[in-house]
Amino acid sequence: MRASRGLLAAASGLLLALSGCTSGDSDEPDSGSSSAAPSSTAPAEVEPIELQDCTDDILGLGVPNPRSIAYECGYLDVPISYEEADSETLPMFVLRARFPGQTERIGSLVVNPGGPGGSGADAALDLSQSLPEDVLRRFDVIGFDPRGVGLTTPVECFTDAQKDTFFSDEPRPTTPEQLDAVLAVYDDVAAGCAEEYGDALGAFNTTDTARDMDRLREALGDEQLTYLGYSYGTTLGSTYAELFPDRVRALVLDAAVDPDPATKDEIQADAEADAAALEAGFDAFAANCTSLISGCPVGDDPRLFVNDLLTQAGTAPIASSQAGETRQGTPGIVLTAVVSAMYDPGSWPQLSQALRAARDGDAAGLLSLVDSYAQRLDDGTYSNLFDANLAINCADAPEDVSFTPEEIAPLAADWGARYPLFGADAAAGLYACTPWEAPRTPLPERDAAGSAPILVVGNQGDPVTPLPGAVDMAEDLESGVLLTWQGQGHTAYPKTDCVTGAVNAYLIDLVVPQDGLVCPA
Repeated sequence: MRASRGLLAAASGLLLALSGCTSGDSDEPDSGSSSAAPSSTAPAEVEPIELQDCTDDILGLGVPNPRSIAYECGYLDVPISYEEADSETLPMFVLRARFPGQTERIGSLVVNPGGPGGSGADAALDLSQSLPEDVLRRFDVIGFDPRGVGLTTPVECFTDAQKDTFFSDEPRPTTPEQLDAVLAVYDDVAAGCAEEYGDALGAFNTTDTARDMDRLREALGDEQLTYLGYSYGTTLGSTYAELFPDRVRALVLDAAVDPDPATKDEIQADAEADAAALEAGFDAFAANCTSLISGCPVGDDPRLFVNDLLTQAGTAPIASSQAGETRQGTPGIVLTAVVSAMYDPGSWPQLSQALRAARDGDAAGLLSLVDSYAQRLDDGTYSNLFDANLAINCADAPEDVSFTPEEIAPLAADWGARYPLFGADAAAGLYACTPWEAPRTPLPERDAAGSAPILVVGNQGDPVTPLPGAVDMAEDLESGVLLTWQGQGHTAYPKTDCVTGAVNAYLIDLVVPQDGLVCPA
């Protein structure tokens, strides 16, 4: 997914606190290293992974564990380069979650939450407490931090101050001055990353992460892969299926990212579709709010309310009542908070209350939504979600595609008029990889010929990965089967009985639902 304000997947970042107490003592890299942190020579064969109990460490972070899940943590060495027979390796962080009532165990369910840049270890932690128990009884839940993410040699070349600026800056850049300021952030980040890592930036790509996932499968002792990927995780999963079609047992690709964009025109069209989907997501939020019997906190016209608030924040940034908070509610903070809530309708009440409070002079609620979305901690530091998002997106990007400021400017004006809240930002995001200086490994075309059936799940009201992406993914994969949910928000499983029943039967018993099955909201 493109590294614009509207397309950065949120995740908890919780397990970063475990960096000092996990079992990867000798191989864990220095995150400030200016290379891809080699640790040893790539082994010819994959040894079984050694995981150590880390349940107490995780519970010590205040994580609730009502299911009494047992957690194990460790590292698996993976080659930095699969093109070099004697490549040095980097240590990949892995977490295993095991339900105490397992019976008739099938194997491992490897998960990825998206991003790119989301922590798979965090995802396994969350999903171990939220997946249906029918699934947990049959599978260990396995999360790994992809190369460059979280606790796996995290790429870090975007300062906390730059991230504060990115999220607070003008969210609808249409004037030359506004566009210059936004694009300058991408220029600065690209220069900083090139200086810090050089060509090693190219190692943080999806194709090699898919190869890492196959080594993980082997190290876990599974003959074939069972996988659950969300959002960007569908890109990773479909890439795995393309590289290793005979090793697919079952793949669930939920909230599928359109696999087609490769040419400049296709990438531009995809970005425009993303802006349109976020606008539709906001309209759904507005319709829900105005239908409330208790009344909508932002009035009868939420879009007008937000536009007025953006003007208010642009004229006089809004202070926060949070003790010690020096940041203010700028237009960027307002719109990033809106984007944050678009992922989950459960956040809509929080958003409406935060918008109302900001109108009344308190931006604390908006800043809370932004910080959750951007993984900003109480001390003002961030996880490396955004660094990894840029690095992986740009490593995956076609080598011959770039967008100049002169091309961005008319798009920002046009999209800003047609998609008033999110269009200009989507246009500016097209520039993200133009100044990027690192080798690239473009994503392969993905038909996964010879694979077992692959279940692709799309959400009719997904504001982040629009439904046409799932339709295209299912059509491109030779064995793709499409399941559609008529719901709102980002991702579908396990949010409704119809989707949950179909996915569970597929994961456990390999019962494939009818292609084109539609589940009601």
